[in-house]
Amino acid sequence: MRKKILIAEDESIFRMDLRMMLEDNGYDVVGEAGNGDRAIELAFMHKPDLILMDIKMPKINGLQASQIIGKQLDLPIIIITAYSQKEFVEKAQQDNVVGYLVKPIAESNLIPAIEIAIHQGEKAKRLKEDIINARQEVEKRKMIERAKGILMQVRQLTEQEAYKTMRDLSMSTQMTMESVAGDIISTYK
Repeated sequence: MRKKILIAEDESIFRMDLRMMLEDNGYDVVGEAGNGDRAIELAFMHKPDLILMDIKMPKINGLQASQIIGKQLDLPIIIITAYSQKEFVEKAQQDNVVGYLVKPIAESNLIPAIEIAIHQGEKAKRLKEDIINARQEVEKRKMIERAKGILMQVRQLTEQEAYKTMRDLSMSTQMTMESVAGDIISTYK
């Protein structure tokens, strides 16, 4: 599947050059923005795989737009700029900024940077999903342990007996262990 890229650049000629380079290399340019406001709007509309973002743009600049997009959508961004000064590089160090290219940009530099950025963005997304899943699993385990403790106390059962009671109830009612645990907890509040 073709990767979707959004271009946010106020110079229309440079934007057109980027578009041609990207399309020639099999990318789908889903939108072009000439200012930071439009970049944010298009990012929410298209949810691209990557955004190429110029720093100096009218209205909201590229760094501010990158922060907003990063907080709301967590999309990877490559900063493209004519500025290589240390202050700009430092300001561009945001969690979702995965690259920094200085103009003029050659296709031989752009395409490898895009490939790496998309890969890193996908990897970060998977890691965040794994963290969310792990937290949910811990919460489920806590709920089951709490319900087991309630059964042990209320019915004077051993830990194994309480777990077996919950498992049997889960199987006979075709409810998940978490649902059974939730019912036990709410019953004995």
